[in-house]
Amino acid sequence: MKPTMGQNLSFLMRYQMGHMYWRYFLWNYVGRDSDIQQAGVVWPTSLSKNELPERIATSPARNNFFAIPLIMGLIGLFFHVRRDGRNALVIGLLFVFTGLAIVFYLNQPPIEPRERDYTFTGATYAFAIWIGLGVLGLADLLKAVLKADGARAVAATLVGLLAPALMVAQGWDDHDRSDRYNSVDSAKNLLNSCAPNAILFTNGDNDTFPLWYAQEVEGVRTDVRVAVLSYLNTDWYIEQMKRRAYLSQPLPISMKSDNYAQGTNDYLPYVENPAVQEVNLREFIGLVDQNSQLLQVQTQSGRPLLSFPTRKFYLPVDTSAVEALGIIPKDRRKQLVSRMEWDMGKGAIEKKNLVILDMLATNNWKRPIYFSSTVNSADFMNLQPYFQLEGMAYRVLPAKDPNYDPRGNEGYVAKDLMFENMMKKFAFRNLDRADIFYDENNLRFPANYRDKFSRLAEAYLAAGDKATAKQVLDKCFQVMPDKSIRYDYYVPQFVVPLMQVGEKARANEIMDTMTSRAEQSLAYYSTHSNSLFDMEVQTNLLALQSVYRAAEEVGDQARAKKAVDLLNQYYPRQ
Repeated sequence: MKPTMGQNLSFLMRYQMGHMYWRYFLWNYVGRDSDIQQAGVVWPTSLSKNELPERIATSPARNNFFAIPLIMGLIGLFFHVRRDGRNALVIGLLFVFTGLAIVFYLNQPPIEPRERDYTFTGATYAFAIWIGLGVLGLADLLKAVLKADGARAVAATLVGLLAPALMVAQGWDDHDRSDRYNSVDSAKNLLNSCAPNAILFTNGDNDTFPLWYAQEVEGVRTDVRVAVLSYLNTDWYIEQMKRRAYLSQPLPISMKSDNYAQGTNDYLPYVENPAVQEVNLREFIGLVDQNSQLLQVQTQSGRPLLSFPTRKFYLPVDTSAVEALGIIPKDRRKQLVSRMEWDMGKGAIEKKNLVILDMLATNNWKRPIYFSSTVNSADFMNLQPYFQLEGMAYRVLPAKDPNYDPRGNEGYVAKDLMFENMMKKFAFRNLDRADIFYDENNLRFPANYRDKFSRLAEAYLAAGDKATAKQVLDKCFQVMPDKSIRYDYYVPQFVVPLMQVGEKARANEIMDTMTSRAEQSLAYYSTHSNSLFDMEVQTNLLALQSVYRAAEEVGDQARAKKAVDLLNQYYPRQ
């Protein structure tokens, strides 16, 4: 249903300006609730910490400036307007055009992947000028009570210093990044998940920039070619990938540059041809490179467009050549296939997908090809039955996982390779230190680590090796204890493996801790009606669901009942 003008204006004022601008503005000068996404403003009259969930009350990102920086800025603004209206207008224009004007320009959507406060840095600078002028304004106001210039200057300066002093006292601990190596270690761990001379597909900025730092600055694994999927939709980046970089040879892309130039083959729609039941990937790439009429369809504009005629693709495999390369683990040799088959789906093949398919068809398994485990599954093109998990990345191999379930986990766990990587090569520096603050965004990769530790432990348990599974579980909780990296919704999946290796006390502690925290958080959010907290509510509900399933699986009816009772209590309110 098309929104009315009134609804559009309401969205502009309430969300785009109110939530996504003024909330950020007040974070800087009044106070911030926590590091949780959609966190609100802490006013001098806000709730005491005793009334808040532990996650918020103990967060170093809960900063209360008692509105003193805001008051100083407003004093400076009025003083500036009164004393020098022309220059005040200039600063005012800087404030507006780097703040509210950007709101109009960006037209922010209702859902953002993370907080966007950095967008308005210019407006923050402008208001900081007024905070500085606020000292002069305060001195001017004190004329009525203090006649001596020196006394007024001292008094105004001391009061003015309250603003930066509060900002340092409240904000230092959550902005201090010393001894925090999570970002660079996650990059090194991802690179070290790959075999020599590998090609690694990544998702976007957060996945990729730390990798570039590790390679460009520290010289780590420069044999691995990092290919950003979002950039592979551009011709300039594909050209860049076809050049050597450090120890990495050019990517094996066979298509001529004319066929991936901007505006050409940006996407290939699925246009069914009943006469074509399946298509050979190598032949398909050849037809694309020839701009073959067999793949052409007419658009409404009359311009021909290449398409794919069937969802069923296959890639013949020279099994003798693959065996000679020695890339299939010994325990998987029976899973080696002479023909890879997959369903491409009904959508379109984007340029990035076309490039990946080209490499699969051209590479002949000579260079290892990996997807980062953080890549959106929509970009996997349903190749998951041929994924092998070796750490934080999935390798594409012509070996089909006989137990693959599209509703379950992705990738066959190569136990020995993954053990070598995660237990010996990976670095988890300072993730065990409770005195270091890891904000919400920093906790995403440790959550991924936990998932992979869990999968590795489960793989060893499935093979009947409880001793090694216990090593893996102990390592996980040693490098990422709850005191520093709080239990997340991946942690309940450790309950069953912990029980199986005789760690019943730790399993029960996980269930009890997560249930207690979810109960406290849901009670708080249920009394603070705000649709923008939906994600935090859903996270706690997912945690309870995981606890319930784990408790049921280990036969702990009391803990399962408590979890399900809480779910029933809070689900109807959603």
